[in-house]
Amino acid sequence: MAGGLHRRDWLALMGGAGLGLAGCSPAAPALQGGFEGAAFERGHLLRENPRRWPAPAVSRRVGVVVAGAGIAGLAAARSLRLGGVDDLAILELDEQPGGNSRGRLLGSQPCPTGAHYLPLPGDDAPEVQALLEELGLRRRQAGRWVYDEQALCHSPQERLYVEGGWQEGLLPAHDLSAATRAQYQRFAGLVAGLQRQARFAIPLASQGLSPVQLALDSQTFAQWLAQQGLDDARLRWYLDYCCRDDYGAGLAEVSAWAGIHYFASRHGFHAPGSDEAAEAADTPVLTWPEGNGWLVDRLAAPWQGDARHGPLYPGRVVLRIEDQRQGVAVDVWDVARQRVERWLAAHCIVALPVHVAARVVVTAPDWLQSTALRWQHAAWVVGNLLLDQPLLDRPGAAPAWDNVIYGSSGLGYVNAAHQRLDPRPGPTVLTFYRALGAAKPARKALLEQPWTHWRGPMLDEFLGPHPDLLSHAREFSLSRHGHAMAVPVPGVLAHLSRLPLAAAAQAVPALRQRRTGASVPAALAQGRVSYAHSDWSGYSVFEEAFTRGHDAGLLAVQQLRGRTPS
Repeated sequence: MAGGLHRRDWLALMGGAGLGLAGCSPAAPALQGGFEGAAFERGHLLRENPRRWPAPAVSRRVGVVVAGAGIAGLAAARSLRLGGVDDLAILELDEQPGGNSRGRLLGSQPCPTGAHYLPLPGDDAPEVQALLEELGLRRRQAGRWVYDEQALCHSPQERLYVEGGWQEGLLPAHDLSAATRAQYQRFAGLVAGLQRQARFAIPLASQGLSPVQLALDSQTFAQWLAQQGLDDARLRWYLDYCCRDDYGAGLAEVSAWAGIHYFASRHGFHAPGSDEAAEAADTPVLTWPEGNGWLVDRLAAPWQGDARHGPLYPGRVVLRIEDQRQGVAVDVWDVARQRVERWLAAHCIVALPVHVAARVVVTAPDWLQSTALRWQHAAWVVGNLLLDQPLLDRPGAAPAWDNVIYGSSGLGYVNAAHQRLDPRPGPTVLTFYRALGAAKPARKALLEQPWTHWRGPMLDEFLGPHPDLLSHAREFSLSRHGHAMAVPVPGVLAHLSRLPLAAAAQAVPALRQRRTGASVPAALAQGRVSYAHSDWSGYSVFEEAFTRGHDAGLLAVQQLRGRTPS
């Protein structure tokens, strides 16, 4: 390969990791790296069944316990603070808050280890809009809303490597046949027609559920596409990519509702060359070098002080939650002190994934248990590669924030330096994403395979567009997410529509108003325990997690004020 390392140099450098080849002479120093982030062994403590946990060594009293410090838990804490409640304890399994939205430093360079952007929220997500105003990212100017230019993704935003060169945008548009163009246009028309028949909105609880949506929910996206005669390879690859990107699983796993919702709830789908396609290509998103870790840092800031005395307590594995006569008893394992703590609270917000909540909530309601049995979660692996300088490039579209290879099973990479204002070349981090789907073997491999198993395939596919990739690589870090997000498989929407609205929510005007005309509950609770997690929307995006947490906080505030039944 001109201008870069040859294939034999790559194999020597990577030690044949994941490639099944060996015997080449070393040509460069070994690339250092390893796993970082989520502590699997802590979460798996709950799977040790039976285990005799010791009696609580210490007991504490608090107004509200928030179990889990992902986006939903942090949003619940913010909602409590805005409601005048600051007597709370946020209990987090890991050492850092944020769940799958964390960021980190690699060689002094900020980068994401999970979610990396936030679309501009629409009017169906007023709570998210209010957060952006609070953070100075959104303001009213001359009668219209404007966003912080530094946080808006800089141009160019996306590009696709196809047939030896880069094109703008991710929908394959190079040298299209008449048949492919016709299928693009047909799919665009179908999405537009469904938008007219039903209301698709984010967050999910703000929309109603029509028979059209429930029919889409009854089959996979792949089945629905086949019924429509949409079999073009380029269209199918792009739609599969979109599903893997947002839901962690492909079009053969997610429901047709989820596949349509991806487009219909935001900017639609537009065939190349149309006026709408040009407009949609400019649809902005908010992003930062550390991804949504930027938002996490600001949501957690009010609660982070001395971990021994402040309201955010890391290294706490929730073992048991029970609504008792004296209050809600929450038992946790303190990892640092190797002891059980008991927190007694007037209210508990369970901001945990449904499969965890079902394990720890004593006498869990039937709807929690049934949801835990039905839900599937996608596994993800995220790789961060530290480079000492920018890379050489192939012809075509200029380097972008999001860079994807056509036909790849990976999701490409984002460039953490893309938002940097300094024009001088310097070190950067490329963040590679790979969704592994909901199959148990993928999660098992994620737990058991060494980090080099993932490193090789992730980087190998980019040697074509970046032949000098390895000569500038300095460190590689991998983050594993075993249960990263709920996958909206067929039947999820129908199941959500059967969940009960919390009786207490009837007394909260904001929740009662949002409930009007909707079939997905805006808030879930039983007694003094309420639930907040994106799982209760059936899929994981920031707006869903944040709104779920905000609503659970509203419920807790009203209950503590004695305005709702317990």
